[in-house]
Amino acid sequence: MHGDRFYLLMFLAILAALGYLTYAIFEPFLNAITWAVVFCIVFYPVYTFTLRFIRMKAIASLVTLIMILVVIIGPLSYLSFAIVSETRHFVAKPETFTDMFTSFLTDARVAKLIQKLQQITGLELTLKEAIIKSVTKSGEKIVTGFSSGFGNVLSAGADFIFMILAIFFFLKDGSEFLHRIKTYLPFSEHQRDRLTTQVQDMVVSTIYGGIIVAIVQGILGGISFAILGIGSPVLWGSIMSLTSFIPMIGTAVIWLPASVVLILKGAYLKGIILVLIGFFIISMADNFLRPLIIGGRTKMPTVVIFFAVLGGIKAFGFVGLVMGPLVVALFLSVFEIFRTIEGGINA
Repeated sequence: MHGDRFYLLMFLAILAALGYLTYAIFEPFLNAITWAVVFCIVFYPVYTFTLRFIRMKAIASLVTLIMILVVIIGPLSYLSFAIVSETRHFVAKPETFTDMFTSFLTDARVAKLIQKLQQITGLELTLKEAIIKSVTKSGEKIVTGFSSGFGNVLSAGADFIFMILAIFFFLKDGSEFLHRIKTYLPFSEHQRDRLTTQVQDMVVSTIYGGIIVAIVQGILGGISFAILGIGSPVLWGSIMSLTSFIPMIGTAVIWLPASVVLILKGAYLKGIILVLIGFFIISMADNFLRPLIIGGRTKMPTVVIFFAVLGGIKAFGFVGLVMGPLVVALFLSVFEIFRTIEGGINA
């Protein structure tokens, strides 16, 4: 008995040591591998569709990879540099941001409301200064994050090449790899199939029903701001993509105050147009696309997706936009399996 326990402990120690060494080997490439996993998840339906017409997995994987490079990498690179440029403008001249709110804060009705709040709370509400400080601090973090990510051109180029290679092989051999992972899971065949189904439903509802809808709303919002002449449309569109996860309010937290500011500044037509676009186009995109994409699949609560996105970005960087909700989806799916197992044991 003691000999068996000794050999078991030795085996676990060797396994732990080898596991750590394996992590050390792959650690320099984790960023590229993570991005490759994200793109494979998003574009895997495209790969399976391509595979129907091109029977060779390698060719289908190559075609899908080219589509990823054309459709995603180019616009994503432009978006990143545009956000950095516009945010740097805010950091350098934060007053340009607050000028949009000056007419709102100095409006007689708003000023009267602020004065009443000051009398009730006893606090001095310096909203303009608070906005400038908040924008400057947040902008500096965004610029620092993007700059550190793109500062080393050589490292970024190497990661890009490794990511392309990883995407190709993940698409080509992904099904066999996932099948092997399933055999390692300590579940019965029925539980493995159930876990696979739940994870697929969660991925579809989270990635496609959440992330893609948010991107669409952000694009619509950015285009609307650009057409109406509102500054920094790329940055505002990106912010609207994030706020689309806020329950009940969504992107209205951005376009509604902007429309009010336009009206108070005397741009009545632009303000009314932005309200109509925001309500009937930007917000309705969520009501139209999400049910169409999700269908009857398991849906993760919007508030959970919202915090998963923000927490994912903080933990993993920009790639956390997808990895955050994905990790939470995997956790909830595995937890549901264990809950079912525990229920069966107690019964």
